[in-house]
Amino acid sequence: MGEEEQTSVGVGEGEEVAEKVEEAETWNQRKQTLILEISSKLIHGDLESKIEAARDIRNLVRKSSTSSSSSKTRSKLGAAGVIPPLVLMLCSPNPDARQVSLLALLNLAVRNERNKVKIVMAGAVPPLVELLKFQNGSLRDLATAAILTLSAAALNKPIIADSGAAPLLVEILSSGSVQGKVDAVTALHNLSTCKENSTTILDATAVRPLINLLKECKKYSKFAEKTTALLEILSNSEEGRTAISNTEGGILTLVETVEDGSLISTQHAVGALLSMCQSCRDKYRELILNEGAVPGLLRLTVDGTAEARERAHTLLDLLRDSPQQKQLASSVLERIVYDIATRVDGADKAAETAKRLLEDMVKRSMEHSMNRIEQRAASCTPSNTQST
Repeated sequence: MGEEEQTSVGVGEGEEVAEKVEEAETWNQRKQTLILEISSKLIHGDLESKIEAARDIRNLVRKSSTSSSSSKTRSKLGAAGVIPPLVLMLCSPNPDARQVSLLALLNLAVRNERNKVKIVMAGAVPPLVELLKFQNGSLRDLATAAILTLSAAALNKPIIADSGAAPLLVEILSSGSVQGKVDAVTALHNLSTCKENSTTILDATAVRPLINLLKECKKYSKFAEKTTALLEILSNSEEGRTAISNTEGGILTLVETVEDGSLISTQHAVGALLSMCQSCRDKYRELILNEGAVPGLLRLTVDGTAEARERAHTLLDLLRDSPQQKQLASSVLERIVYDIATRVDGADKAAETAKRLLEDMVKRSMEHSMNRIEQRAASCTPSNTQST
């Protein structure tokens, strides 16, 4: 009796699986028919038909039950020729047509590298740049999201960088919605990673809004990582460095990121501070010290990335040359190092860690002094010595 029950159950499960397979095949056939209908409407239909077809694209992608299924749907829609007519709709004087085409293109581009490239090759970037100028918050936010998504594809980055989108994205950092600002930072970060750019992505006008955004966000967030990466790039120019120091709380915000940021954001933040101090120590050294940078930098020499540790060591060497740093009493410095060591390694190992840190600082200070002596000796030629 038990065997008969097991057999009947097995047959029932087999029938259920067969029904699901049949349903899936029927849906795939229906989906292919819908894709052809959507393509036909977009290519041959009137404006109302095009708007309806654009909405159908979004619904069709969303109806796909799995990420694999939705990816295939996007690919099939792209292959069916829906992208060029959707791009043309971006230029329509009808606001609804622009909005639904933007949403459709976004749905086609997400997690689909080929469609991203197809959209840009179809000429989407110039109308998207025009939409970035709109005062209509919804359309501008959608255009910003589209630029962000398309700029993730390596082949698209130089095209978008040369389009004039970057200055408009910088404006959004100050005047856009919360989501618009987040998307604008990510888009600018995407564009900044392209070595083939023939134009400069950022100028000093981006510093103030980036600093303000960094003030407001969690310093260990992905957003902070992208923001500090952009600020480090800007710190490589004199205009950028000046803008950082002139922005209220600019240096302090970078110091706070060194203290509280993720491994990546601390690396970028200390990189920006180091770039400033290396460019003109007399101008920036005291400003950095006045914001209490030393404890965070000492901690970073212990638990930062390899690059961050090296940068922190170099910056500490530069800061120690200042009169203010020399005035730090030995006991005060030891207390700072011990406090950092306690937070990093715990009370049990704090003394050992603090001793190692202090020894390393002394060693580096001596090496720096010896290098300076050797440089002076090398500059003292025999003729100069005799004349003296």
